[in-house]
Amino acid sequence: VVRRHLLQRYEHQPFISCLAGFYSCRWKRYQRRRTEPGKCCCKTRECVFFPLLVGAFCFSLVFLYMWSEAKNDYNNFDWYNYGNLGFWFLWSLVLLIVAAILFTYITLLLVLAMCLLAEGQQLYLHWSHKIGTFLVLGFSITALFILSVLWGDQWKTVRLSFQITAPYLHIGAITIMVLLSWPVALHAIRADKKVVRVIIVGPYLAILLFLFLIPLGMYSPCIREMGTLGRKPALIGHRGAPMLAPENTEMSFQKTIEHGGDGLETDVTISYDGVPFLMHDSTLRRTTNIKEVYPNDTAQNAALFSWDTLQELNAGMWFLKDKPFSCMASLSRADQNQAMNQSIYKLSNFLRLADSQNKLVIFDLYRPPEKHPYRNSWINRTLEVILNESGIRPHLVLWLENDMRSFVQSVAPGFQQTMGSKAPVEDLLMDNIVKLNLAYTEMSSEDIRKYAEANITTNLYVVNEPWLFSLAWCSGAHSVTTNAVHTLKNLSQPLFLMTPQQYNIMWILTDLTSVLLISLIFAL
Repeated sequence: VVRRHLLQRYEHQPFISCLAGFYSCRWKRYQRRRTEPGKCCCKTRECVFFPLLVGAFCFSLVFLYMWSEAKNDYNNFDWYNYGNLGFWFLWSLVLLIVAAILFTYITLLLVLAMCLLAEGQQLYLHWSHKIGTFLVLGFSITALFILSVLWGDQWKTVRLSFQITAPYLHIGAITIMVLLSWPVALHAIRADKKVVRVIIVGPYLAILLFLFLIPLGMYSPCIREMGTLGRKPALIGHRGAPMLAPENTEMSFQKTIEHGGDGLETDVTISYDGVPFLMHDSTLRRTTNIKEVYPNDTAQNAALFSWDTLQELNAGMWFLKDKPFSCMASLSRADQNQAMNQSIYKLSNFLRLADSQNKLVIFDLYRPPEKHPYRNSWINRTLEVILNESGIRPHLVLWLENDMRSFVQSVAPGFQQTMGSKAPVEDLLMDNIVKLNLAYTEMSSEDIRKYAEANITTNLYVVNEPWLFSLAWCSGAHSVTTNAVHTLKNLSQPLFLMTPQQYNIMWILTDLTSVLLISLIFAL
């Protein structure tokens, strides 16, 4: 009997040594004193620090989830940093990698701690891990705070994502509760005092009950009856296809057309001598080689250059050098050569291309700066190009600019009048608005349906991720502006689409299975 007992102690030793070694950096192979379940096995200092470990896990999880769902807007984040730092870098991807590493690290520490507690071992977190825990906690809280201040709309994206991910997050949370039931049951059942049992089991059961009932409050437009899904939203290329070619160039728009895009979106600036051209930024620094050609003029407004000067610049080499998207597809040698030879594109040529391919066009029209010759006639000059020089059919133009809208309607009644913000239906109909162009964070299936009943369609921008496009599809959006026409075109139906019956079965089976497993664990 003694020999068998010694053998059991010896076989138990390697596992405990491994747990304690990673958690406490104590690798000596000796039998640690085992505390009976239900008894306090930690010093006061470790009991105080353990909630910090749990807090670091929670905050790092929230930040990782938030930043993962923010992938749709990574380019905006990198563009913001470019404006402040002066050079292009994929900071968004770096931040995602750091968040994933920190979350993995703190999760491993928490798992080790739970295993040690389940084995009745004393917790002693090594000082280096304590520093690491404080770093993870501090980094996560600081990052969440900064993003909330500078980029608060990202929380709207998180809320939208719950309409897609909530059913699956629910299953994950229930799974974690099942795994936690073993140490909870072990410590609760063997506790000496009834109060201790209540303290251990009470919060666990409260959280479990909350998770069981939370699906009652879930809503997702992608949970719907068969046959009620609307048509797939039309795809409008945001500055063309900027993941495949330099933005706002002829190549970019041609790529959108090749991949079946339904419309083209761009940004229009007017040169100093009155030639409307395509440029998103206020300067030429990011998307041209002006630094090499005119190094003293990199900070000058793009509208203050003449068209002859603008024609001298290359608008494609930056794309191959900076690689503005982390998920860019590799380009063929022919595409690389074509991209390297792109130049700034005139509005008239852009409109002729769209008309020849029967594509809708929508653009942001930028007013020239002070002392510009066309400062007060920018809309007139743009209309002159659209109506007299390009020859585009008026019904293909989605007119977005709100200034002088009545005048525009009088000279170009065929334009599809488009508004960039929500408004009462009566006001929109009074202004002959037929389409809304809204940020995707303003997505609401109820509002989209209300406007559709008045024959006002909704376009959402900028939608790049398949899950977000699926949500827009289920919400009834008529079209989306996207950087990823080439990937969204391949979706034949929304992701995560299911009927209410399928969801109820998934919910009930998950809850019943977890109840059965937890009951068995507590019974054993």
